[in-house]
Amino acid sequence: MKFLSYRIGGAPRIGVLYGGRIADLTDAAGCHDLGAALRRLGSERLCQLAAQSEPGPRLDEIEAFRPVVADPERIVCVGLNYDEHRVEANRATTAHPTVFLRLPSSQTGHGEPIVCPAEAPNGLDFEGEIAIVISRAGRRISEDQAWSHVFGYSAYNDASAREWQAHSTQWTAGKNFPATGAFGPVLATADEFDPDTPIPLVTRLNGKVMQHADTSMMLFSIPTLIAYISTFTELVPGDVIVSGTPGGVGFKRNPPVLMQDGDLVEVEVGGVGTLSNVVRREIA
Repeated sequence: MKFLSYRIGGAPRIGVLYGGRIADLTDAAGCHDLGAALRRLGSERLCQLAAQSEPGPRLDEIEAFRPVVADPERIVCVGLNYDEHRVEANRATTAHPTVFLRLPSSQTGHGEPIVCPAEAPNGLDFEGEIAIVISRAGRRISEDQAWSHVFGYSAYNDASAREWQAHSTQWTAGKNFPATGAFGPVLATADEFDPDTPIPLVTRLNGKVMQHADTSMMLFSIPTLIAYISTFTELVPGDVIVSGTPGGVGFKRNPPVLMQDGDLVEVEVGGVGTLSNVVRREIA
């Protein structure tokens, strides 16, 4: 199944895709956010509702896509999780994943602008990533149980204001400007994937491939990330783990290539689809 969050008639809604039509789940679920629906109903009941719902509006009738999970309690991002990116960033290998947090308010949806803040005069950097959405709560989840806590996958652009990221040893400031974390267009449920088959990831800027990798190239696997993160915080339904970007980021290129006003950036995840956003410069 492919879930999405969107606006139609000015109202936030959630639904599931059937071909080119949407079966709206907002009223049946009793909430208009996917995270809230997962926490309230559980993933199994939500999928049952989706299977019983009738297709309604066409996809081209919606006003806008919202971040596919607009209301996670946690967005835990992983840094330096592909060796090519670790090398280009000139960072040492680590025994444990590097993690930091994003705020839900920093997100934007498919087709909506990624906003380059006035405080990033040189532009924003692209970071195509695969997002994992949690299906059920767990603390100290073992790696062999981790897959059972995955609801599904989506595409994420963890766009970075590098000047602000470099202000300190912590990356929070450069990762949380409004409308810099693009998320979508849909969430594809885990039953559409084989855990033993790598998921491909491609980032394009104005049609040119900038990043190309797959999950087999991760330094810390998805089960390892879930086990590690759930040790220091309880993961709950709707939480998002943004699993790291591969090599090829813009600020490490020679010369640097950063996203500018009017650029089109696309993050394609196999089995999910393509997250597309145009960059717009903030008018301060």
